[in-house]
Amino acid sequence: MPELPEVEVSRLGVSPHLIGNTITQVVVRERRMRWPIPNEVSLVEGQKVTAVKRRAKYLLIETATGTLILHLGMSGKLRVIDASTPVIKHDHVDIVLNTGKCLRLNDPRRFGAVLYQAPDAKVAMLDNLGPEPLTDDFDDERLFALSRNRKSPVKNFIMDNAIVVGVGNIYANEALFLAGIDPRRAAGNISAARYKVLTAKIKQVLAKAIEQGGTTLKDFAQTDGKPGYFAQHLNVYGRKGEPCEVCGKTIESKVIGQRNTFFCTRCQR
Repeated sequence: MPELPEVEVSRLGVSPHLIGNTITQVVVRERRMRWPIPNEVSLVEGQKVTAVKRRAKYLLIETATGTLILHLGMSGKLRVIDASTPVIKHDHVDIVLNTGKCLRLNDPRRFGAVLYQAPDAKVAMLDNLGPEPLTDDFDDERLFALSRNRKSPVKNFIMDNAIVVGVGNIYANEALFLAGIDPRRAAGNISAARYKVLTAKIKQVLAKAIEQGGTTLKDFAQTDGKPGYFAQHLNVYGRKGEPCEVCGKTIESKVIGQRNTFFCTRCQR
């Protein structure tokens, strides 16, 4: 599933093609997505795109008359292509622009979403979200305070969108490794000093992933581009049975919160 860095790179990739241009048509070929695509998405037709923002893993394409909310789900990909480009299997939605280009959503598993938000209206999935991890609103003091008396594993705690948004499975594994914290430990049993380190490492791994993903920005304007995931070095994620690059001990794996979790029992405690 695309995580926050992949979605942020998607935002950076499509923004130059959308902002300041007019949406001439929203073509919906398949409405049966994670939630049915509402007819109201057509209300942005004829409107200029004023901003492309991200909240958690949602992309917000803003116009004066409303906002399109996009989610890539587990398999969604966005491409900026000529609107005349032949449709291929799973090309479910086109946001056509006055430039002759379109933003095309391809989603084989249909767990993605395209929704409409009226001006000043609230959308349920955007309510009650925690702070963005790369902002000053996400700090170690808040993280420590919210962790008190929590018995759930710290990995589950930092993946809770009410605590902080967008720390998905890959980057939770990586941040906990860099902070030297065992992902199985109860969130309430970790000190303020260690939460200070963990907060910094969460910011570090996400920022680094976004920076590495910047090399894929050109793919958003290629017909056969495959933006979304990008190559990066991972310390523990997906490396079960391999030696830890720090100490040499074998990386272990355990399911925590229904997610595969990777860690080094020597480096993490």
